Amino acid sequence: MTIAIDEDRLSETFAALANSTRRAILARLAEGAATVNELAEPFEMRLPAVSKHIKVLERAGLVVRGQRAQYRPCALDATPLEAVSTWAEQYRPVWEARFDRMDDYLKQLRPQREAPVHDE
Repeated sequence: MTIAIDEDRLSETFAALANSTRRAILARLAEGAATVNELAEPFEMRLPAVSKHIKVLERAGLVVRGQRAQYRPCALDATPLEAVSTWAEQYRPVWEARFDRMDDYLKQLRPQREAPVHDE
């Protein structure tokens, strides 16, 4: 079964997820909304650099910005991750078959246990 996926959107999502700083920002946002200052705390980088990472995540649709007066919290939008999950899921039969073959091979490598000898 082939699933229709927006390839451009998927590529943009993967590009955003390719960076460990952006993945860390998403992990933090999974706990709840945060300001840029709050998101920048664990990183040794200036606010403009963190803002650039957030902009990449926004373009990929993974982050949305709120608007409360001057307070603009960032929040996670996991919708693009569903497309990533759907894309990866189509390969599940392939990797499960490979794991099954590996399991069979490992069983072959194990030495056969000898039958216990019973003294009468």
